[in-house]
This record gives sequence, C-alpha cells and structure tokens, in this order.
Amino acid sequence: MEKNFATYEYMSRRVKMGDQSRVTDLYEAFGWELTETSASAEGAALSFKRDRKIPHKPELDRLQRKAEETKANLDRLERNKKSGASVFSLVFGCLAALVLGGGMSLVMTVENSLPALICGIFLGIVGVVLCAVNYPIYRRKADKKAAELIPVIDEQEEKLANLLEQANDLLAAPEL
Repeated sequence: MEKNFATYEYMSRRVKMGDQSRVTDLYEAFGWELTETSASAEGAALSFKRDRKIPHKPELDRLQRKAEETKANLDRLERNKKSGASVFSLVFGCLAALVLGGGMSLVMTVENSLPALICGIFLGIVGVVLCAVNYPIYRRKADKKAAELIPVIDEQEEKLANLLEQANDLLAAPEL
C-alpha cells in the first residue's frame, strides 16, 4: 500500500486588521493556504502553509518577493499621503496653543494694566483663530499630497495585480 506523503512549508505574518483580507488574497495567489487567524491588540496574525513540492516554486518565490516589495511600497505611499500634513498640523497647533496661552497668561499675570489686558485679549483671539484654521490647513495639505500620490499608488496597485495574475497563471500551468 502506497501512502501519499506531503511536506509543507509554513509562514506567518502579522498584519493590521484592515489589511487581513488583502494579505490573505496576496499569499493565496502564490499557493499558500490560510490555516489560522488570531487577533491581537496590534492586528492579526495569519498562518499559512503550502506544499513544498508545488510546481514552479522558484518562479513563484521570485514573484512573491516582488509582490511583497510592491505591497510594502503601497503601504509606504499610503502613510505618506497624510504624514507631512500631520507633522505640520501638530507643530502649527502647538504654536497656536502657545499664542493662546501667552495671551491668557498676560491677562492673568499683569494686574491693573489696560495695555496688558488688551494685548492679552488680542493674543488670545489670535491663538483661537490659529487653532480654528489648523484643521482646514491640514485637510488642504493632505488632499494635495493625496492627489499627487494617487497616480503612483494606482500604478503600484496595477503592478501588484499583474504579479498576482502571473502567480495564479503559474499555479494553473501544468508542470513541465
């Protein structure tokens, strides 16, 4: 009696909860089978397995590395859409809060001085206005950066889709 013995290779990946289905689809295109999913505070841990004797394994591994690099580029581009605007917004918000606080301090510390009171009220109003315009400035900067990066992101997503199609075609192709 002959036994069918299969050896498997295993892999696990930690991903954000929102990326779970996308990463699963990515690795399934290369012959990996999702075996376990476990949630954690940081995201999810995905465990995969695949037959070690899968046809076209070297080519699939090469395509997988390219796909992982492309996915990492996509993630980096997505983060870059808002990172510059976020840094600017945090610095600008801190400065606006300092102006507001300076005006408040001027009003409260200098007693019986009409010029200090007027200057403090003026600084407080300027600080409030700066705090109020911070979010619209953030949105404008983030939208501008996103508009610049959307063509690059689309190009990377198309590249990733082509790599996944090539891998899927290799899986369906008969072994030579």
